[in-house]
Amino acid sequence: MKQLSFLLLATLACFSVKAQTTASGCVFADTNGNGKKDKAEKGIAGVSVTNGQEVVQTDNRGIYNLPVGNDNIISVVKPSGYQVALNADNLPQYFYIHKPQGSPQLKYKGVAPTGPLPESIDFALKPSTEKDNYTALIFGDPQVYNQEQVDYFVKDVISEVEGIKNVAFGISMGDEVGDKLDLFPAYTAAVKRVGIPWYNMMGNHDLNADAPADSLSDESFEAHFGPATYAFNYGKVHFIVLDDVLYPDPRDGRGYYGGLREDQLRFVENDLKFVPKDRLVVLTFHIPISEPEFLFSSATRQRLFRMLKDFPYTLSISAHTHMQRQDFYAKDMEWLQDKPHHHFNIGTASGDFYSGLNDKNGTPISTMRDGTPKGYGFVHFKGNQYIIDYKVAGKDAAEQMRIIAPERLKKDSDSAAYVYVNFYTGAKNDNLQYRVDDGSWMPLQQSFEFDPFYVAEVATWKSITDKTKKARRPSNPAKSTHLWKGPISTRLQTGKHSIEVKATDMFNRSFTQKSSYTIE
Repeated sequence: MKQLSFLLLATLACFSVKAQTTASGCVFADTNGNGKKDKAEKGIAGVSVTNGQEVVQTDNRGIYNLPVGNDNIISVVKPSGYQVALNADNLPQYFYIHKPQGSPQLKYKGVAPTGPLPESIDFALKPSTEKDNYTALIFGDPQVYNQEQVDYFVKDVISEVEGIKNVAFGISMGDEVGDKLDLFPAYTAAVKRVGIPWYNMMGNHDLNADAPADSLSDESFEAHFGPATYAFNYGKVHFIVLDDVLYPDPRDGRGYYGGLREDQLRFVENDLKFVPKDRLVVLTFHIPISEPEFLFSSATRQRLFRMLKDFPYTLSISAHTHMQRQDFYAKDMEWLQDKPHHHFNIGTASGDFYSGLNDKNGTPISTMRDGTPKGYGFVHFKGNQYIIDYKVAGKDAAEQMRIIAPERLKKDSDSAAYVYVNFYTGAKNDNLQYRVDDGSWMPLQQSFEFDPFYVAEVATWKSITDKTKKARRPSNPAKSTHLWKGPISTRLQTGKHSIEVKATDMFNRSFTQKSSYTIE
């Protein structure tokens, strides 16, 4: 009888029958990693669980209760020191989709009917030693429109990071595909090859374009990847992944708009209640919050900033623009702290939409319109601090800038001549210097203009008639926020002259690179 009572109590500790309007379950330490709660495995207290709006924490037995409707995803906010299970594609399994009738009928399939709410929705967390110092791998917009572009993505980017070591996880910043949602499996198979846990977020090219409401625009995304808005912890960092594409545009019903629905804003607000103030809070968006021309709701931004006002360590990351830039929100720019908020808009794995000249392997060079080469990023976390790196696809990791100078100049010419430097991760307060022939260091001045290299690349594309040597037309140039320039003299002796550039970034790291020009 005692044994029966003990078993009954153990069962009730993690499995309790609730009304169909309430989801209940247990978050437990899955010490043997079998995904099931065994008798000796205990619930974990103080873990956040959400229905996409409300956020509750588990009690001292690991139990939670949440209200649900007919379209909810229940997900656990992975705590530091634990791992969630991965499926065969290395996608983290931290959620349960509750759609009794399934997704509405759309062009691309959504979620199949899930049936009645289970009596208990449990989450197995495997204890893990997580270092406070770790690296995350970031892809901006892979944006594949067909299988050929999937192959480009694999050849240019995946091949470089396949089997990568000492990276905790990766995340794609939206636009995994280009409108054709039946390419999700091909994209997933490509990213699986990296061999690490991979998170995904939704972009404007990942949505169901025939959805009648924004809340239904992520049905196919959910079927493949899970919730489009969620959170997780790793080390001393709290990540909030946000689908900030409002579709259809709530202002006129056409196109899309950057912002968050009320339920998403409430999720962020409720989630942050349980985040310690000494944690670094990283928010990821697809559409950048920092550039008005890209149509992001200022009301959403202001509300988020109010939620973050008591968190001294913050960072936000976006993609979408197929350019790269660093922005800082100061106290006179809606931000409510003395220390500015850093927003990083990362360049893309697809570059400028797989366009431009073809390289020797027949892959589009795809330089972005601000002169940034296609590539991917790393964020190195150390406690609640971070450092950002950008890796140019197909190049050595040390290549952090491009020096653009005339090949030849006429001696003693009165024509103005300049050296330009595109420092790919450059920000407005970075220090760039140059010198000629080991002379004195001179400052380079930041210049908001078109990258001359990209302008020339577009002109070359136009001049080539052999279609086998080029892909689709490159985009028109856009002014770069990370371009510097300085004059170079023609009043030197004839012959070749070296140019050396030293760039010191916001993290106080210095990079050097050399080029040359000839006076004749």
